[in-house]
Amino acid sequence: MKIGLSHAHQGTYDAILRHPAAHNLQWRDVRSMLGALGKVVEESDGNFRVTRNGQTLLLHPDRHKDVDTLEELKELRAFLERSDEEPTPPAVCGVNLLVVIDHRQARIFVTEPRGLAPERIVAYDPEGTGRHLHYVENDSNGQRRPEQRSYYVAIAKALRAADAILVFGGGTGASSAMDQLLSELTLHHKELAARVVGSMVVDEHHLSQQQLVAKARECFLEIASDAPTRP
Repeated sequence: MKIGLSHAHQGTYDAILRHPAAHNLQWRDVRSMLGALGKVVEESDGNFRVTRNGQTLLLHPDRHKDVDTLEELKELRAFLERSDEEPTPPAVCGVNLLVVIDHRQARIFVTEPRGLAPERIVAYDPEGTGRHLHYVENDSNGQRRPEQRSYYVAIAKALRAADAILVFGGGTGASSAMDQLLSELTLHHKELAARVVGSMVVDEHHLSQQQLVAKARECFLEIASDAPTRP
């Protein structure tokens, strides 16, 4: 029994996988079942493109006929079988890092996707750069002064082992430490900038470490599901 399928959809799913081949399968039932399993898009020529777990199937249905050829059933069966396994997200064998940054500090966490590695929240500082990841306030007047570039250089140094990077910050524009970091990576650390898979404005002061890392996991998994499959 496939989790999340209705009784009718389950019957269509089983009929496609049945040996010997099922008969009297209607295209409308097949399309409805595929829509429950994945994403179905009708193209301008009347064909349907089905995407599920990184796999794609292009259908050429006759809406007025049953699925009545063995070749059509074999194509549907093969698609269901190969898309039953969820793809491995990128960087599972490497390091997915989340950077949570403001003008005072940068926190870096290891964020392997839930279920694919032991759940953990780890401050990632392989080279002892942590003392450089904090801004020192100007005690003379209590005002924030612009960070030195060394602040962002130290963060970049701590990210060198990353395979994929997400950046969370509290704002955008010239006043945003997140945008300043992204600019530093783009201008001076292009190899790291290429590993940045996304950035997001969050209210970090109202989110726990667990909530921040959980949100990052969701982002990594969403990015993985949207990534094109390798030939």
